[in-house]
Order: sequence, then structure tokens, then C-alpha cells
Amino acid sequence: MTSVVAVAGTLIGSLSTYLFQRRTADRAEAVARRERLRQERLSAYSGYAAAVTDLKRAKITLWFRQRRSPRDEESLMTARLESDRLGAAAETAAFRLQLVVDDPQLRRLMEAVSDRLGEITRAEDRQTVVAIESGFEQAVRAFVDAAADQLR
Repeated sequence: MTSVVAVAGTLIGSLSTYLFQRRTADRAEAVARRERLRQERLSAYSGYAAAVTDLKRAKITLWFRQRRSPRDEESLMTARLESDRLGAAAETAAFRLQLVVDDPQLRRLMEAVSDRLGEITRAEDRQTVVAIESGFEQAVRAFVDAAADQLR
């Protein structure tokens, strides 16, 4: 009887140790998974904000070159190519962001940023470009604030 109790006690002890260790491992895995997702989101948010900011700069450069020296085809072509390249990078950053975050509010904020970028090419004068740039900066700030809230 004593040996049966000892064996049963050992088995119960081993089983409870296994269950506690398994629960601890599951918690650690869940914490690590959440942290990886948080890091992916942080990278996607910051990558998007940087990409659209670079694109804005390129679009404004192109806008000025079109008005200041429309006959300088080489300079104009360089600015167009840079704007296209950065546009593709911004689009890639937006796709990546949409893969790691499916939040309707962030999508609306991304659309607002995109709308401001599109307005640059249609600007009639420098004052309008400055106003659009200000609106763009506000839209990006709203996006970053919303993204930061999600990271907390």
C-alpha cells in the first residue's frame, strides 16, 4: 500500500509539475507573440509615416520644378522618377501596414494622408502648396497619434 501511495504521489506530482510548466510556457509564448506583433506594427506604422513624408517632399519638388523650369527636361524627368519611386515605396508601406493592422480608423486616416498627397499636383500656386503641406502634416500627425494609441 505504501509503495502504491508513493507511486501515485510521484505521478500526481509529475503531472501537476507538467501542467504548471505547460501553462507558464503558454503564457510566455503568448507574451512573445504579442510583443512580436507590437514590434511589427511599430515598424509598419513608422515605415508608412516615413514613406509618405518622403513622397510628399518628392511631389513638392516635382511641383516646383514643373513651374520653375518646365524646359529643363532632365531635371523634370529626374524629379518625376524620384516621385514615382517614392510613390511605389509609400504604396508598399501602406500594403504592409494593412496586413498587420485591420483598423477602420487607421484606414480612414491613411486615406486622408493620401488625399493630401494627391492635392499637391493640383495646386495652383505656392500658397496652396503650403496650405496642402500643412494639412498633410496634420493628417500624418493624426495617423501617428492613432497608431501610438494602438501600441499602448
